[in-house]
Amino acid sequence: MSERVPEAVVAAAADAVNATGPGGWRRAGIAGAAIGVLAAGAAAGVAVERLTVGRGMRKKARLALDATGPYGSLRGTPGRAVADDGTELYYEVDEAEAGTPVDQEGSGAPGTRRRRLFGRKSPAPVTVVFSHGYCLGQDSWHFQRDALRGLVRAVYWDQRSHGRSERGRSQAEGAPVGIDLLGRDLKAVIDAAAPEGPLVLVGHSMGGMTVMALADQYPALVRDRVAAVALIGTSSGRLAEVSFGLPVAGVNAVRRVLPGVLRALGSQAELVEKGRRATADLFAGLIKRYSFSSRDVDPAVARFAERLIESTPIDVVAEFYPAFTEHDKSGALPAFRDVPVLILAGDKDLVTPSSHSEAIADALPDAELVIVPDAGHLVMLEHPQTVTGRLADLLVRSGTVPAANVGGHGSTAQQPGR
Repeated sequence: MSERVPEAVVAAAADAVNATGPGGWRRAGIAGAAIGVLAAGAAAGVAVERLTVGRGMRKKARLALDATGPYGSLRGTPGRAVADDGTELYYEVDEAEAGTPVDQEGSGAPGTRRRRLFGRKSPAPVTVVFSHGYCLGQDSWHFQRDALRGLVRAVYWDQRSHGRSERGRSQAEGAPVGIDLLGRDLKAVIDAAAPEGPLVLVGHSMGGMTVMALADQYPALVRDRVAAVALIGTSSGRLAEVSFGLPVAGVNAVRRVLPGVLRALGSQAELVEKGRRATADLFAGLIKRYSFSSRDVDPAVARFAERLIESTPIDVVAEFYPAFTEHDKSGALPAFRDVPVLILAGDKDLVTPSSHSEAIADALPDAELVIVPDAGHLVMLEHPQTVTGRLADLLVRSGTVPAANVGGHGSTAQQPGR
């Protein structure tokens, strides 16, 4: 794949956004697909097989994968929190099964008998809160959710304007999105879904930044209630310096025109969305390039990631993108120094490179740093055994679950015969 492809894509997008003549919707759609995925972390390349397999066959394959893939099918008890601007935030709760052996202080030591003192209610359980990334949704935690169901109380939520949450009300009125706003959204979800008891905060990409923003604005909450933190494929700042794997000239071109292109695309959302649906092959190739690194990812998982990202409207992509160049929460990291922390990234992540995780680890020297070989940005889907295994270890270290209770973690490797 040529490294000049992303430059050409951005240039084409800039030319297409004002297209109004015959075929203009298609050109804008290609721009919407390319730029929308670039902002989400997919910016280049169409796989060679796209040139050798017929369009009709590829469409049938996508429909078959949509019909048979179990990914994203897990559901919990629904609830809604209300953000400070009135936006309704959708979440689901998976409760721990009765009888999970956890002592009164929550140490989770195997075989420990739980005591209840006369006149006192049982302590609130530990709740693990999962925050997803940009252009994704709570279902992106499918494998971790499957492995941990019944073992621990968990909350999965959709960030504003993503998944089943309401479109941000302040954004509908023209207000910008900031990472601090997402931190306040997380606080609203915690207040609604886990108002008492210890917390374990897990965040991927934008979700990790959301966790940092929570700590920055609510340090007392972190001090009093947070038992552990997992920061996966994320960054504490300096995202404007990320190259997306492009040569210097390509990066400069992208940085120069991308904000304006996104604004223009967002203003023609209906037109662009129509075109995105017509350019599914290009869209799938872009997602694969920047979401995964290994070659043996189950095609159904790759299609699942594609569905998650393509479900994010282009105007939402445009609204959120500027927040990342302004994001800087390095000053919030010391709030996590007194709790177990897992920092994990893929070694070939082109969106939030592993060097950003290493920078977080420099600020938290007692944290566990895991760099996963042959892994891209969606490492929790690409290498679920590794991610869930390290997360399970974190839960054990923090006393959230007994070691003996953590079982299999799933796999996305393509199975023989599939």
